[in-house]
Amino acid sequence: MAMRPASTARGSAYLTALTLEIEKKLQRALASASQRRNLLQELFADIALEVDDRAKDIIFREEDANLVADEYGSAICFYDVLADHFVQLPHNGKSILDLIVQLWSQSFASNIFSLLFHKWLFEIQLDNPEVLLRYSSALVQGATNVFWIDIQSNARRFQSLFQYLLDEVALDSERLKKIPSQTQRDLFLLLSRFMFFYNSVDKLKSFLKQFPEFPNAFLIGGASDIFVIELADQLQKLKVEPVLLHYLSQIKVLQGLELRMTTSTRLKTCLYSFTSPGGPMYPTRAVRHAAWEALDFLFPVGRYLRHLISLFFRLLYPWYWPSSCWNFVVSCIQAVLYSVLRLIFSSWENLRRPKHS
Repeated sequence: MAMRPASTARGSAYLTALTLEIEKKLQRALASASQRRNLLQELFADIALEVDDRAKDIIFREEDANLVADEYGSAICFYDVLADHFVQLPHNGKSILDLIVQLWSQSFASNIFSLLFHKWLFEIQLDNPEVLLRYSSALVQGATNVFWIDIQSNARRFQSLFQYLLDEVALDSERLKKIPSQTQRDLFLLLSRFMFFYNSVDKLKSFLKQFPEFPNAFLIGGASDIFVIELADQLQKLKVEPVLLHYLSQIKVLQGLELRMTTSTRLKTCLYSFTSPGGPMYPTRAVRHAAWEALDFLFPVGRYLRHLISLFFRLLYPWYWPSSCWNFVVSCIQAVLYSVLRLIFSSWENLRRPKHS
């Protein structure tokens, strides 16, 4: 899964020059307290940019550029190639790392660290436990921040970072052991919250098998319970409709998981909160329908009673009646039209079909 390093001496020189520019901007940020946040934000935006064709031609051979672009199904960004560069040539990133450490408390510092050094952290041997804890904690914090940036924009610019942390760390026992136990747990909680967003539900079973031990597991349950609790909390925080619909469309993968009654109730309550118009969620009609579909699929027992109770409460709010009636009429008209069209096409196919004597 790892991307290839720069394929030419020219490409390596280009990346070395790029690291010098990053170092200069970090030095400027360290020297200027008033401009520090803006400079770090600009630097973060720069390394998150997609690599343009001109830069690709410099960094990679033509066949390598095509391979890298298709690796995660999304465009290659500068942080992708820089992360590999710092693994290949660790000394090139030392000055940058030292400057980031001096800027730990600043906004975007952990974001920049997670993008540039997420591979370096697991490929380079670090013997100091305190330093390792600091770096791994910054990685989780920075990854959390950048994944939320993707959520807010409904983009997947940081897909490769997520896939590396999932495939090459969480699902790889040897790499996972390189970070402290507490950070391992934090990493798994982080990945649990964003697994649906980054379309990785096909790895859920393997992911749950690798779950580290949690000190309070006797209170909250096993890996499945912890995953569902994190997922339910994430759903409650989502405000971008397409993202919420995406989560709800994939939630059926939870069918068959063995959950504690409290966890199951928590998920059911979360989904039910999206089924009614008005506060506190104010879900759209599309979200309400998706939530009902997920709720009925995962919890088929009592579905008719739930719908009946929902209808009763909707009758208590007359201002919702016009829209409900209108949507019901539109749905009926659409159903009739689709039935008529199917009948017409079916008759047409029968007429065109040759008759055998």
